[in-house]
Amino acid sequence: MQKSAPRQRIQKGAIATPWAQELAQAIARPEDLPEALAERIAPFANAQGLFPFKVTPYYLSLADPRDPRDPILLQCLPDAAELKERPGLELDPIAERRHSPLPGLVRRYPDRAALLLGRACAVHCRHCTRRHMGQGNIRGLDAAGLEDAIAFLRDHAEISDVLVTGGDPLLLDDEVLAHALSRLRSIQSVRVIRVGTRAPVTLPTRITPNLIKTLRRFGPLYVLTQFNHPREITSLSKIALGRLASAGLPVANQSVLLRGVNDDPEVMEELCRNLFGLRVRPYYLFLCDQWPGLEHLRTSFDAALAVSEHLRGRLSGLAIPQLVVDLPGGLGKVPVGPDYVVRREPGKVVLRAPSGERVEYLNPIVQEPAEKEA
Repeated sequence: MQKSAPRQRIQKGAIATPWAQELAQAIARPEDLPEALAERIAPFANAQGLFPFKVTPYYLSLADPRDPRDPILLQCLPDAAELKERPGLELDPIAERRHSPLPGLVRRYPDRAALLLGRACAVHCRHCTRRHMGQGNIRGLDAAGLEDAIAFLRDHAEISDVLVTGGDPLLLDDEVLAHALSRLRSIQSVRVIRVGTRAPVTLPTRITPNLIKTLRRFGPLYVLTQFNHPREITSLSKIALGRLASAGLPVANQSVLLRGVNDDPEVMEELCRNLFGLRVRPYYLFLCDQWPGLEHLRTSFDAALAVSEHLRGRLSGLAIPQLVVDLPGGLGKVPVGPDYVVRREPGKVVLRAPSGERVEYLNPIVQEPAEKEA
């Protein structure tokens, strides 16, 4: 008989832990913000109807409330621009709901699936790819939903890689998280588990020694996080990342390119350099999804290419994230980048170096093997 899942205890049993206390103190009403910030967003609090507002005191403390273009505030405070409409943009731009074979499970690739395990986030990032979760259209899995997802994955042995996401799955109690991971590990065909979390950025005290022990039990397991600006790398986040890396849990970072936050090439260079020095692999640099109301945060395609090209030649290849577009309609991620091929000529290719110099690369001369004599 299958052992039932332990009850979620973030609000009760785990409330004595420092991270849960911090989470319980998250600000979810404009009037609870510092006065200057409350006045700033009061005229367009209606944006909360599109996507509720929430921020931890820790993450808010990283901001400069006097700066109207502060990169932290741009990520977490509602903005009047969210109320503007643009024809042609749809809710759920990467079509996760269309690619959900059952609630809480998204499958957009033949060999991978995303398990929407988490019910909440510590901060509601305004650029979130699952803004519809904040509207209550998608919820974290309950015990029965988890078992349905496990049954689906067991029946589809071609799925070997599962991303545990949400919401933020690391906001679950350790025991609840361990139960879900153990159920995934019971599926022989699931070889790799990835956990998507922004806790090292928004609630770094959540990365406790006990959580590390829990995650280590279910390897191979990779942690994917999202640092978007160098200011998010603090003494507390360094401790969190150090615990993960020292435990042998590979950590990769997936930044979202955001106007006014990290679309300055030197800002992105600093972010990638600092993360790499903390044993975090800069993995993806996403163009912001085409959500209605995010035009003020999205960058142009050319601006994204300029950021990507700036990094080449300035950072080690391991420290350069791959610029990708998550295609509308749920068709998957595609890499994009500057074109270093200047032209192709017979027998050679002319390439452009990061410095701008042109270099010839000669194709090999292939000699056909001599035919054997009869």
